[in-house]
Amino acid sequence: MSEHTLSDWPSWRRQASDGTVVLDLHVIPRASRTQPDGVYDGALKVRLHAPPVDGQANQALIDWLADCLGIAKRDISLLRGATARRKQLRISALGAQRANWSALD
Repeated sequence: MSEHTLSDWPSWRRQASDGTVVLDLHVIPRASRTQPDGVYDGALKVRLHAPPVDGQANQALIDWLADCLGIAKRDISLLRGATARRKQLRISALGAQRANWSALD
């Protein structure tokens, strides 16, 4: 992984026993630009430029996250929250090992 140990990971990022990582996110669509914006209610708050129409915001979130972490989009999947602001994303074990976690800190 990165230079971080699991004990100093933020509460919105958890590693499962199989090596995958689950992220809790609070998404604000239609922002002026896509960027992280602190923590809200135990989740990483992300402002997304994309509108919440036809899955555009979900795809924009996955695209942005893959770019930030330096991993392939196929390593990220939406677990919960397809139509909600609160979302959970799963990063595959291989993606989690390769990810640049400091990009989100």
